Amino acid sequence: MKYVGMQTQIRRNNMLSVLLLLLFPLIILVTVWGFLALVNYFGNSSYDASGQLIRQLDIATVNAYFLQTLPWVVGIVGVWFAIAYFANASMVSRAVRSRPLERRENPRVYNIVENLCMTCNMEMPAINIVNDRQLNAFASGINSKSYAVTLTTGMLDLLDDDELAGVIGHELTHIRNRDTRLLITSIIFVGIISTVMSLIVRTMYHVMWTGSGRREKDKGGLSVFFVVLLVGIVCCAIAYFFTSLTRFAISRKREYMADAGGAELCGNPLALASALKKISNNPGLDHVNREDVAQLFIVHPDEMNSGLLGFMSGLFSTHPDTQKRIEILEQF
Repeated sequence: MKYVGMQTQIRRNNMLSVLLLLLFPLIILVTVWGFLALVNYFGNSSYDASGQLIRQLDIATVNAYFLQTLPWVVGIVGVWFAIAYFANASMVSRAVRSRPLERRENPRVYNIVENLCMTCNMEMPAINIVNDRQLNAFASGINSKSYAVTLTTGMLDLLDDDELAGVIGHELTHIRNRDTRLLITSIIFVGIISTVMSLIVRTMYHVMWTGSGRREKDKGGLSVFFVVLLVGIVCCAIAYFFTSLTRFAISRKREYMADAGGAELCGNPLALASALKKISNNPGLDHVNREDVAQLFIVHPDEMNSGLLGFMSGLFSTHPDTQKRIEILEQF
């Protein structure tokens, strides 16, 4: 199999990054408007002459409140995104508990990375290490200042030089293809939406049990309950939609292309296939409980594949089957 299409992949990832940047504020604003509309609908109730409860949505009032909250929403989310975007390196590092690896600690790894970078004429990224006997690796970063390749100590102990070169070549290809920029952008987006969803649901739950929900138990308690329920459903649906969108946008093809790029860089496809076999037997970083960060890994941790949620996650997985990747590499 000949490795082709790198520039096409780069253009595709750049376009997807722009698309996500455009969709994100739209989804946030739609969520805010929907929240205000639900509150207005259930709060704007009256009884007719026969005692029948009547509810109606006052679009003009909803739009007026929406315009008042718009600057605050845009400002807060904008600042939040900017901080997360430029602090992505430390964010990922904290999630996986990694630290910088110095040359004097392991000259072997530095020599492999330097040789591969010279082969493909790219700037050398930072090298990080995770103290974990299990096996995994990933690339991260949005630009030359934040690009990094992270390896577990298990990888350094169990993989020989050729296998390690194949894995590092795979991760360097992710950086060259701008895969990492797209992945980091999606991680930030999903994180913000999940947090906003959680805050809205927690706030409404608190109001229901400690505020007006108790004072208006007879008349308005049921209305408050439905507001909480519908807001939760809407927010969960939006979060699920956005997560699915980013998973579909991040095509499984990127892993096949990174495998091909890694095989080309190290000059030994069978070495990368051998490394994937070893990693798939003990894929590490199980302590990382964030699915958005786990999508960076060369092999998805086993602990995240169990149960119903793991099955549903697999339907939208950003990683193809490892055995299939190995079979393709063995056909080079």
